[in-house]
Amino acid sequence: MGVNNLLTVDHIYNHIEVDSKKRLLELLSQKATEIRPGLSSSDVFDALLSRERLGSTGIGHGVAIPHCRLQGLDDAIGLLLILQKSIKFDAIDQKPVDIVFGLLVPEEATEDHLKLLANVAKLLDDESTREQLRASNDPSQIYHVITGQHG
Repeated sequence: MGVNNLLTVDHIYNHIEVDSKKRLLELLSQKATEIRPGLSSSDVFDALLSRERLGSTGIGHGVAIPHCRLQGLDDAIGLLLILQKSIKFDAIDQKPVDIVFGLLVPEEATEDHLKLLANVAKLLDDESTREQLRASNDPSQIYHVITGQHG
């Protein structure tokens, strides 16, 4: 499964203003429940926060991939947030984060989860992709950059 199977233009949020990692995780949780109304925002937040406590999901170069497994989720959900300004995220390189790809997967999807995570990390490890994401203003344009699909 690729990023284009997870993400739609409606799951892309540009110029988001948050001032902390906690607020970012709350916003991700809220957006996830807008996409899947059956989810509980507090359950999503708790799962994301629990994962962060194991170690930061900030992978470097201004990128974070907060992720978790959720009970009651039938298929994976991806959300992409481009922040207005970088925030402290305890990333591996200690640099602040401004590109955030949230990934929520079904509780039992461990191998798929790892493959998805690896695909997203590889994609966002590319400097050119990160620069294009930061320079894009339109969610459709961002979608095309992140999925490699042009339309």
